[in-house]
Amino acid sequence: MAITLTVNGNQHTVEIEDDTPLLWVIRDEIGLKGTKFGCGRALCGACTVHLNGNPVRSCSTPVSVADGQSITTIEGLSDGDTLHRLQQAWIDHGVPQCGYCQSGQLMTAAHLLSYNPTPSDDEINAALSGNLCRCGTYSNIVAAVKSVADAAEGA
Repeated sequence: MAITLTVNGNQHTVEIEDDTPLLWVIRDEIGLKGTKFGCGRALCGACTVHLNGNPVRSCSTPVSVADGQSITTIEGLSDGDTLHRLQQAWIDHGVPQCGYCQSGQLMTAAHLLSYNPTPSDDEINAALSGNLCRCGTYSNIVAAVKSVADAAEGA
């Protein structure tokens, strides 16, 4: 089946079975490796991407659902060589450890800030509760998101 996706602003048409998980189309067919495989059951959040601006677990989303839709991956979060403010906050707060959860955490946090630019700690924790971090850097993740929110509030 021919599936057409717009990924990070670029259109791609792939010949693939319509029930293939979106994750494998992004990684294997399109060649973007930033979106990670974690559990394969939509439980950990490592594979989170935006589908028409909303976070979805790409490991359990059939590619047919995304046909003709707009997808943003972690590679599309930045603007060329300019990091997204969350990506910079991740670096500033020493969030990355093993890297397993990073793209999913960032994509979920970016969605949160897109509709709530100044979330409370409780709202940050609630939004990110479905994203697991094997290294336990949750306090650094919340601090990074909060720093972006605080900067938005002061602007």
